[in-house]
Amino acid sequence: MVAIAILTGFLSGGSTASLIALISSSLSQTTSNMFASIAWTFVGLSIVALITSIISQLMLIQLAQEAVFQLRLTLSRQILGSELAHLEKLGAPRLLATLTDDVQAVTEAVRLVPFLCIDLATVAGCLIYITWLSWQVFFLVVGLTIVALGSCSWLLERGKRLLASAREEQDHLFQHFRTVTEGTKELKLHYWRRQAFLQEDLQPTAAAFRRYSIRGLTMFAITASWGKLIFFFAVGFVLFALPKFMTLNPQTISGYVLTFTYLMLPMDRLVGELPTISRADIALSKIDSLGLSLASRAEVLSVPEPTRESWQEVTLKGVSYTYQTDQEDACFVLGPIDLTLRRGEIIFIVGGNGSGKSTLAKLITGLYIPEAGEISVDGQLIDADHQEWYRQHFSVVFADFYLFDRLLGLDQDDLDVQAQRYLKRLRLDRKVTITQGRLSTTALSQGQRKRLTLLTAYLENRPLYMFDEWAADQDPTFKDLFYTEFLPQLQKQGKTVIVISHDDHYFHLSDRVLKLNYGQIESYRHHESRSKASE
Repeated sequence: MVAIAILTGFLSGGSTASLIALISSSLSQTTSNMFASIAWTFVGLSIVALITSIISQLMLIQLAQEAVFQLRLTLSRQILGSELAHLEKLGAPRLLATLTDDVQAVTEAVRLVPFLCIDLATVAGCLIYITWLSWQVFFLVVGLTIVALGSCSWLLERGKRLLASAREEQDHLFQHFRTVTEGTKELKLHYWRRQAFLQEDLQPTAAAFRRYSIRGLTMFAITASWGKLIFFFAVGFVLFALPKFMTLNPQTISGYVLTFTYLMLPMDRLVGELPTISRADIALSKIDSLGLSLASRAEVLSVPEPTRESWQEVTLKGVSYTYQTDQEDACFVLGPIDLTLRRGEIIFIVGGNGSGKSTLAKLITGLYIPEAGEISVDGQLIDADHQEWYRQHFSVVFADFYLFDRLLGLDQDDLDVQAQRYLKRLRLDRKVTITQGRLSTTALSQGQRKRLTLLTAYLENRPLYMFDEWAADQDPTFKDLFYTEFLPQLQKQGKTVIVISHDDHYFHLSDRVLKLNYGQIESYRHHESRSKASE
């Protein structure tokens, strides 16, 4: 396809240049026979130029859009295939800016590729025609062009640097946009906070982005105008100055003037699209930088084997993890942790804010990779090759959960029937229906949305369940149902349930309570009497 696109593109450009040459020669023809021959040649060349232009553009459009398609998928796969800790360090604003604005910038440039290729082919064809008219004049024009390009290089480089600075500001701008969308309630409730955010954060960043963009685009606008002036100077040079230094016949002069006049349109387009191409170049650098960063922390991707249903225990031995805190040069160390999770247990994890509960949850579920120590399932070490398989043992509802609008990855034949049954248990059957695995709505209260995540966890039917402050947004009645009915039912099915919670009046329902303090398991509280009493 590339070969066909290049070949037809050059044929189109050559045909267009031939048409210019034909028009130029027809102006000096007087006999009717020659004029008729030129007319038929003109029709033939027009048809060739049209057909080859269409074929070349169709090929290049398909290739360009395929490239953008693969770029989007590759970036998404790289993000999902990278370590969670690395993604959290990069930050959502940078990832979103790359996935949206950078890919869009590349898309804009890719959209121009077919037209730019045709214009380049046309320019090449016209230059060949100019050479055929007079090679001496051609070299003079080339020298003039080199001088013109040299004089524009500083403007182009300066413009590109300014647009690159604008792109850097855009990462900060996306962070502020996220504040606008996610912090709306807090900003509405505090007038002075809202004004400080608008005037001290959002406005200066947006102004810096505007300033760099205006300056960069101004440089490119000056370049475009300078390019037009150079073309007019070239026409004037050939028309008025050259005949005084060398003998040129009228046909050669008219051919040059006609060709230059025609070339102004494609050259104007080429120069005019330089900002778009520069933005795409900057965006590709950003995408490449992100891709290399993601690749350096990529996980081993493989189709996991079936989960081990007959497992007995998950063991954490000497596991520790360190991460940077919000304070400068301060680190938080979780561990070393020695912990065994047994089949059919209900375990509560408690501790104050910043004690490491969420980090421990991510280590237990395999989302974080331990810096030291090891995790094993019935003695089988969980290394990089088994990380994906290990994660498939967990159904998790995090405090900052994401609710999908359909039941992805669940292929049961009676999925809708099962889901509807669980919806009734969760008291959502009057608000939500499920058709072919798709939820009729997710526009619910936070507590109701969390119940829908519980629905997904039930349907996954995995050996271990992790709930991070799940009951925090529930009304007292449903909170009681969760602890006294849902958790014991999961335990009866042989599931291990880990609950991060502050609801201490339900701790007696657990087999163990683990208290975390400054990254260490400070104490165990056993509840052996609970199981005996239930018997």
